[in-house]
Parts: sequence; structure tokens; C-alpha cells
Amino acid sequence: MTRIAILDRDATIIDVVRHEDVGVVTVAFHPSQVRILPGAVEGMRVLRSAGYVLAIATNQPGPAKGQFSAEAVARTNAALMNQLASHGIDIAALEVCLHHPEGGPGGDPSLVRTCDCRKPRAGMLNLLIDRLKAVRDQSWMIGDSVTDLQAGVAAGLKTALVFASNRCELCPMRAVPGSPAPEVHGATLLEVATGILRRG
Repeated sequence: MTRIAILDRDATIIDVVRHEDVGVVTVAFHPSQVRILPGAVEGMRVLRSAGYVLAIATNQPGPAKGQFSAEAVARTNAALMNQLASHGIDIAALEVCLHHPEGGPGGDPSLVRTCDCRKPRAGMLNLLIDRLKAVRDQSWMIGDSVTDLQAGVAAGLKTALVFASNRCELCPMRAVPGSPAPEVHGATLLEVATGILRRG
């Protein structure tokens, strides 16, 4: 029986990028911007030690919006995988959705569409479950947003939320009306992993 923990990328494993000069917050789009969040490696070690196979599912609509290229996404993901490997963390599979329903100026028109893979839909998660032959009701989706929770529920997974205590808009008690509440939550991936293990 294979149990998997599917992790979101940005604000779950790695930090967002803050451009103070122009007041913009973006996801990492260059290898030099990959900064693993405190507790992320430790949390993944806890999950792996408990028998979970680790995977990543990430929405990256930047190429469709014209913000950066698909090649930049691939290089950034490769840098993340290399950093995790240097800490002894093996990621069994990674799925990326590059689509966006509206796109943006200069975006790749081939990526502008409504798809089944973009979270909150379950497409990427279903691919990972099938590829890794995982048992759905024993596996988890771990992310930092309501869309991660919605995708996890749609895929039949248990759900967990990583959120800092000073980010009240992500607090499970103040979630989007009608959205699922996470079964576990914590300020870091380590706290979330510990909570998952407590549930047995």
C-alpha cells in the first residue's frame, strides 16, 4: 500500500520572492530565487520516515500570462529538486500546470485555456496518484491555499494547510465560504507533518 504526500511548491516548500523596490511579490522563476522555507526539509523528512512517498503539484501560470517562460519554470523546478536532493529528500514525481484561463500580454497562447490540471481541479493530483499507485484515502494534499484544499478533496485525499499565524486571510476559520477546512494545519511544513503523524 503506497501512501503519498503531494506538496504544493510556493509558500509550502519555498518562499515567495519579494521585490521591495517595486513592491511586487511573485513566485520564484529563477534558480537563484529558490529559498526553502524553515521547517520544510524537516517536515519532508518526518513524512518520509513515516512511509509517505513525496510528490509535488504546482500551478505555474506565468508563461501563459507572459510573466516568464516555461523554460524558466523548468530551470527553477530543477534547482528546487537539486536543493532537496542535497538534503537527502527524494521527490518521486512532479507535476506542473502552465495553463491559465485568461492569459496575459505576451503570454504563450498555446497555454491559455481552461484545463483539468490547474488546481482547484484534481488533474495533476490524479496523475500523481495513478503514477505512484497510491491509496487515495491514506494520502494527503498539503498546500498553502484554498485551491490546494479544493483540489485535494476533489481527488479524494486528506488535506493539510501550511499558513503563518500572521496571515489571517489563510486561517482555516476564515476560509472562502463553502470551501473545505483542512484536517491538519500549522505554521510550517514540519508542524503539519507532525500533525499528520498524530492522526495515525
